[in-house]
Amino acid sequence: MLNPDTVRADFPLLGRTVRGGKPLVYLDSGATAQKPQQVIDAELTFYAQTNAAVHRGAHQIAEEATEAYETSRDVVAEFVGADSEEIVWTKNATEALNLVAYGFLNASLAAAAAPGSAAAAAVTPEAVQRYALVPGDEIVVSEAEHHANLVPWQQLAQKTGATLRWISVTAEGRLDPETFSVIGERTRILAITHASNVSGAITDVEALVARARRVGAYVVLDACQTAAHMPVDLHALDVDFAAFSAHKMVGPTGVGALYGKRALLEDLPPFLTGGSMVEVVTMEATSFMPPPQRFEAGTQMVAQVVGFAAAVKYLSELGMDQVAAHESQLTQRLLDGITSVPGVRVLGPQDATDRLAVVAFEVDGVHPHDVGQVLDDAGVAVRVGHHCAQPIHRRLGVHASARASAGVYTTAADVDAFIAGLHEVRRFFAAPSDTGGH
Repeated sequence: MLNPDTVRADFPLLGRTVRGGKPLVYLDSGATAQKPQQVIDAELTFYAQTNAAVHRGAHQIAEEATEAYETSRDVVAEFVGADSEEIVWTKNATEALNLVAYGFLNASLAAAAAPGSAAAAAVTPEAVQRYALVPGDEIVVSEAEHHANLVPWQQLAQKTGATLRWISVTAEGRLDPETFSVIGERTRILAITHASNVSGAITDVEALVARARRVGAYVVLDACQTAAHMPVDLHALDVDFAAFSAHKMVGPTGVGALYGKRALLEDLPPFLTGGSMVEVVTMEATSFMPPPQRFEAGTQMVAQVVGFAAAVKYLSELGMDQVAAHESQLTQRLLDGITSVPGVRVLGPQDATDRLAVVAFEVDGVHPHDVGQVLDDAGVAVRVGHHCAQPIHRRLGVHASARASAGVYTTAADVDAFIAGLHEVRRFFAAPSDTGGH
């Protein structure tokens, strides 16, 4: 079993104090994870010894930088059950999801353009046939989506005349199987979260992929909340595209990844164009490199990519089965503790089955920002707000929430300190009925 006390020692920031010398209790890993010394060292070593532009120079340092960059792609691909050429570096998961959405948009614009026009010539016929949307086509999302996996599809629907439809969320915060039937004959894209960043509920991806396959729809998976917390095998899930981000995976900020099946990436029109992604450029036209380089325009975030590989190596050494088991125990401890506090409601499933240690909650009569402030005074860091997921909050009957989320370094003592702080929130904002007064 994973020993979180041993793991915690690898994370320098977790040793600091906050708010009057109190030890930090960090329960905001769902927003961004802290970084182990191994990741910090990997970036530092790259800058100190190997810093150079990749895929450009013929000198030794450039060769070493390029090798580090591409070896990192191999490492990350293996971690998520993909092939190296199926991993595209992006600056974050939001960019990765937009890359796919804009690929569909560019193909759709080319299909609608006059034959022989610049717009039509910019996209291959194969791309137009595969990715072009027309009015009446449908894009399906869910009420549980992070805005990064909702807004791009709203925009795509508006610009192409496609119709946006969605899977509902139950009162428990899970995707409602009764509404999976929204995936129909006109569905072209199903964009779905692997796990909600509000309710923590894990999606039944297998069932949704099976429905999408029956109607020939593409499946886009937001794996941001799962990649650091449970084993993820994208080939086994059989999704077409997936996005995830290093900073939630104990890795650096500023780098994420798009997974795409090789045959699909070969036809997907590029999102960003410029240097490093071209084969031949004339004053009249440009031909693009094959994927993944086709989607990596400009100078890349090489040190962050190297840090990303160090992060997944770190997680791999811990063992993702062990990580998942540890966090499942924390999930139950969080749920038991939160529900023991009077006047506090968990937004999401009440047990740890098919659920992550991401627990949003509301305190009756207390604004989430006030909850966060009292907890912060106790040294406990949680998230407050709508967590870039307004529709699911609306569905669950609140405008915003506070959220505690664990990571590989979270201990039982962290959870207990949080629960003690939550009791203090109730005492601080106690109504007369809470204290026996009139």
